[in-house]
Amino acid sequence: MADDSAERTEEPTAQRLSKAREEGQLARSVELPAAAMLITATLFFSLSGNYMFHRLGALFASQLQFDRKIMDKAELLPGIFLQSVVDGYILILPIMALLAVVAVLSTVMSGGLVFSLGMIAPKFSKLDPMAGLSRMFGLKGWIDLGKAVLKLLLISVILWMSVTNNIEDLVSINRMDLGTAIHHAGNMILDACFWMSMGMVLIALADVPLQHYQTNQRLKMTRQEIKDEMKNSEGRPEVKATIRRRQREMANNRMMDKVKDADVVITNPQHFAVALSYDPNSEGAPTLIAKGTDELAQRIRERAKEADVYIFEAPDLARALYFTTKLDHQIHEGLYHTVAQVIAYVFSLNQSYGGGEAMIKPTLRIPDNMRYDENGFLFQ
Repeated sequence: MADDSAERTEEPTAQRLSKAREEGQLARSVELPAAAMLITATLFFSLSGNYMFHRLGALFASQLQFDRKIMDKAELLPGIFLQSVVDGYILILPIMALLAVVAVLSTVMSGGLVFSLGMIAPKFSKLDPMAGLSRMFGLKGWIDLGKAVLKLLLISVILWMSVTNNIEDLVSINRMDLGTAIHHAGNMILDACFWMSMGMVLIALADVPLQHYQTNQRLKMTRQEIKDEMKNSEGRPEVKATIRRRQREMANNRMMDKVKDADVVITNPQHFAVALSYDPNSEGAPTLIAKGTDELAQRIRERAKEADVYIFEAPDLARALYFTTKLDHQIHEGLYHTVAQVIAYVFSLNQSYGGGEAMIKPTLRIPDNMRYDENGFLFQ
C-alpha cells in the first residue's frame, strides 16, 4: 500500500505517539515562549528598570575614572576589568534567570518537555535539496511564511502607532536634560514592547492549536500501518506475556463467579480446591466449575464461604479431581462413586436443616491410578 498522505486517515496510536515523543516530535509553538518572554521582560523593566539603568550607568561611569595607582600599575587593569564584568553579570543575572524559567514553563505548556538525542543527531536526509524545496514550498512552509509576514506587519503597525502617539515627546526630547530624556525614551520603549507582547500573545493563541493540529496530521497513520504495528506489538515477548496475564485474570474472574453456584468445594485443605456442580435431574456426571492451587485455592474457599457452599476436606480426592478433570468438564468416570458419596453427604446435610437425617461423613477411597501427590505425580 502506498504511504501517501491522502491515505493517512487513522488517528495515531498510543505507540506511535510515544515513539514520536521519544524522537522529539512534539506540538511545539515558538510563538508562545517568545510572547511570554517579551511580556516578562517588559514587566520586569517596568518595575525595576530605573534601578537597573541607574546601576549600569554607575558601573559604566566607574570604568571611565582612573586614579594614579592604576596609572602607575597597569597590571591592575585586568583585575579591575574582570570585576566590572562580574558586577555587570550579577546585575543582569535575575532577568536572565527569570526569562530562562519562563521559557521552559511556556515550552512545557505548549507541548511538553522531553529530552531527545534524536533531535540533535545528524540527519543526511536534510541535505537532500528536493526535500528542502518540498519543505520550503509545502503547506508548513507557507504557514511559517504567513506567520512571519503577520509578525512583521504587527510590529510595523505597533511601532508606527508608538511613534505617532509620542511624536511630541520625540521632537522635544533633544531639548531635555539627559536624565529626563532617558526617562521619556524608556517609557516609550516599554509602551511599544507592551503592545508588541500583546500582539505576540494573539499570534501564540492561534499558533498553539495550529501546531497541535499539524502534529496530529503529520502523525496520522494508514490502516496498513496500524495493522503492521499490531502484528509487531503482539509479536513482542513482553506484550504476549501481558496479554496472557490479562487473559488468565479474566478467566479466573469468570471462574470465581461460578463458585457461588457450586454444590460442594473439595479441598486439600490448603493447597488445592475444586468446586463441583451437580444437577440431580440430569443424567450427566458432576461438573468441575472451578479449581486452583495455593492463592487461587484460597480465593475459591473464601468465595465458597461467602456463598454458603459446603467445603469438604478430602486431600486425595481434591488432587485427583484437579489433575484428572479439565475446567467446565465432567469428572473422570473413575471418580464417579467417590464423588457421589460426597455429594450425597452434602445433600443430606442440606436436608437435615429442614428436619431430615444427615448421613455419616463417608470414608473415601481413591483408585490407585488416581492418587496424586502435590506435584501431580502418581504415588507408587
